[in-house]
Amino acid sequence: MRGKRLFIAVFLIPGLLLYALFVVSPYAQAFQISGTDWSGLSPSYEFIGLENFRRLVGDGYFWNALRHNGLLLVLLPVATILLGLFFASMISVGGRADRVGVHGVRGAGFYRVVYFFPQVLSVAIIGVLWKEMYAPHTGMINGLLRGVGLDGLAVAWLGDPRFAFWCVLTVLIWMNVGFYVVLFSAAMQSIPRDLYEAALLDGATRLTTLVRITVPLVWDTIQVAWVYLAIVAIDGFAIVQIITDGGPSSSSDVVGLRLYKTAFADGQFGYASAIGVAMFFLTLTVAAMFLRVTRRDRVEL
Repeated sequence: MRGKRLFIAVFLIPGLLLYALFVVSPYAQAFQISGTDWSGLSPSYEFIGLENFRRLVGDGYFWNALRHNGLLLVLLPVATILLGLFFASMISVGGRADRVGVHGVRGAGFYRVVYFFPQVLSVAIIGVLWKEMYAPHTGMINGLLRGVGLDGLAVAWLGDPRFAFWCVLTVLIWMNVGFYVVLFSAAMQSIPRDLYEAALLDGATRLTTLVRITVPLVWDTIQVAWVYLAIVAIDGFAIVQIITDGGPSSSSDVVGLRLYKTAFADGQFGYASAIGVAMFFLTLTVAAMFLRVTRRDRVEL
């Protein structure tokens, strides 16, 4: 037993030390820096206590960014999970029933690859790609609208405060839904086909089958998806920074981007750390809340 514990410690302790050094330590330092007026470059700073947090309460730019994160928190998980469940259901059990039984649509393997494709692209590539697609004169979206005679709908998508946030939301849904299609498809493979065949014989529609059979049996996976997507919604920094940089007129700003600009553009690392601490507690609170709200009894087969 002693030899086994020593063997485990040899492989576990170095990894834990590296994690503590490069992950836990920066988090701890952020808490310390949030109580200072450090500019990020000067070695001198003063401790100012909770002054940064008092300033945060009255910061209109922060609350505007937080409002956008709140909208993402509501809309992104709902839209992504609904689309993921629909596509996964069609891939897994959406085909016509025959003598073999209930199965997915024809070409299901191809569709899985297509849906998952955005996951193999880096966030930078996705951001640049969609920014070019939204371009007012050379973008593909306006080009398609003009091509079908809808010139009046061709607008400067990223330059209009009415549309910039929704453009970013669309990109976030597009880049995430494929992963959850594959995740939900894998979860659905464990559901006995007999249940779907019995529902089909009873005259249940596909929507009823999805709501009454599929969703309860893959609820654990859906719960995990809620939490992951909530974290993505609270962050959202990279895509927003690449596509709109928070504009125009802060109409697509998010807390992560506000933190970045406060630190590296304004040189206020103390205040930026306070924003980071607020994000830390917000993420923990939202994750715990989502786990609590979506908790339900496990359905056993």
